[in-house]
Amino acid sequence: MKKIAVTVAVLALGLAACQDNAADNAASTENTIETEAAADVNASTTDAANAADSALDAAGNSLDNAGEAVENAADAVGEAAENTAN
Repeated sequence: MKKIAVTVAVLALGLAACQDNAADNAASTENTIETEAAADVNASTTDAANAADSALDAAGNSLDNAGEAVENAADAVGEAAENTAN
């Protein structure tokens, strides 16, 4: 009789372990999707910020170069005027 009771207990535990946990799996899948989406958004935000920083740096460099070109042109005009006067 003890053998039958133990067998029944083992079978009951086995069946309990096989219960449907689709809801848990769905929640886990949804959490995974949300986590991956958040990671994608964060990466995109970082990429956009880096692109904006690069664009601002490039614009600043262009302005610096333009300023130097104007300064060089002014120097050239001054030197040309001085050479003409001599």
